[in-house]
Amino acid sequence: MNARRITTLIALLILAFASGLLLARLIARPEPAPVTERATVLVPPRELPPIELLDADGRPFSNAQFEGGWTLVFFGFARCPDVCPTTLATLAQVQRELGDLAAGQRPRVLLVSVDPERDTPAVLGPYVRHFDPTFLAATGTAEQVRTVATAFGVPYAKVSVGDSGDYTLDHGSALFMVNPQGSLRAVLSAPHSAAVIARDFRAVADLAAGRR
Repeated sequence: MNARRITTLIALLILAFASGLLLARLIARPEPAPVTERATVLVPPRELPPIELLDADGRPFSNAQFEGGWTLVFFGFARCPDVCPTTLATLAQVQRELGDLAAGQRPRVLLVSVDPERDTPAVLGPYVRHFDPTFLAATGTAEQVRTVATAFGVPYAKVSVGDSGDYTLDHGSALFMVNPQGSLRAVLSAPHSAAVIARDFRAVADLAAGRR
């Protein structure tokens, strides 16, 4: 093999190596994140563990219920005196802010109770539907609820009230955006604004749908 052929072979090897590096970078390039105001977008989305709860009608609620549409998830309880009703009222306003979208494009709203001792399906159904007839709710055993709250990173704790044996609960107030594939896509921290939530939802959903 003469010197010219050796030089050509070396040049081709260098070109192939450089092309491989470029292709690897393109393949490994992280997906783009939308520009949001309050939402922290998870890239890539976080997969959720198996979920076993009951919905407000006493039927099984699992990961499959997240599939096919966006869901805004909030953790609270029916006897919550302030944060929960305020947040649910805000989420009802979000639905009105997104009223121009087709029903299948608007996010479902799901309240997961952190008070499984008192929040039976019969309690939760009327409670959430007071704010919006489309709202969903889920509960379960104490262990099932703890598993779901841990997956979303939601802290909560029972707090005794006086000497009567009554209690309330301290809990996180973040909202969570679950995508149509059932993965956690974004976290929205308090304080919540209906207009901001609606704009952030549009940004995240539009990017996922290829509209941006």
